[in-house]
Amino acid sequence: MAEEEVDPRLFLVRAEDYGIPQARHRMFIVGIRSDLKVRPTTLRKMTAPTVRDTISSLPAIRSGLSKEKDSRDAWLSAIRHISSMNIRGQLNGLAYAGQMARELKFEKLIEMHSPRHTSSMHYVVQRSNHDVLRSLYDERLPVLTAHEARSHMASDLRRYLYAATFAQETGRSPKLADFPANLLPDHQNVEQGRNGKMFSDRFRVQLADQVSTTVTSHISKDGHYFIHYDPAQCRSLTVREAARLQTFPDNYFFAGPRTEQYHQVGNAVPPNLAQQIAGIVAEVLDSIRSSG
Repeated sequence: MAEEEVDPRLFLVRAEDYGIPQARHRMFIVGIRSDLKVRPTTLRKMTAPTVRDTISSLPAIRSGLSKEKDSRDAWLSAIRHISSMNIRGQLNGLAYAGQMARELKFEKLIEMHSPRHTSSMHYVVQRSNHDVLRSLYDERLPVLTAHEARSHMASDLRRYLYAATFAQETGRSPKLADFPANLLPDHQNVEQGRNGKMFSDRFRVQLADQVSTTVTSHISKDGHYFIHYDPAQCRSLTVREAARLQTFPDNYFFAGPRTEQYHQVGNAVPPNLAQQIAGIVAEVLDSIRSSG
């Protein structure tokens, strides 16, 4: 009698189904000897907190400005330059053209309360009813670590500002086809991206009211796929923010240069998910001992 085929997708663990604020889909294989009469329990489903729920209690910081001397005034001037780019005209009458033009006009940008500093060690413990979020905080922690923004070129700052504003106004992250021509990067495959053939989501905002996309080690190379949802901060995620989305507790210290810290975060199994799986394995081991 032929063995029944099993769909491997049945074994896919979707982290967001178990309280992890991130869409991370992986397989975990645990072997139990056939002669052991033990049947493991399954993971308990749990609603995941959103990106905003998870990282909004961290201090607001601005990105740095690379390729030129950084200061808050220089940074503000770089992002406000977007107001002179005729956004409405370049979007060619698209449904969101008016909204984007209004949000990115100079008067609006002047009113935007952007942070002064590019890093912060100020730690605030937030009370939460969510089990996963509660596991992140440590009331004994005197300072916050790994919350320092990267520096970006002025052209990328304006793309981040546009993308975060677009996400705020439309509820989705923009594709390259949604960008005005003056904000498109100077890459050979941009036109293919605009036509939806490749890399159409080169600039991806982590939407405030959803779980994040998969935090990967690629975050160490650039921040284009990990743009903060707040236009006023105009930056990619810090190591600490990425770590929270992976459910590393705030008291976990990441050693080495910042690039290596991003690697450590992106390559990890979410600690809270690992804890849930370890709990099931522990039950199996206890059952084996008691039945022996």
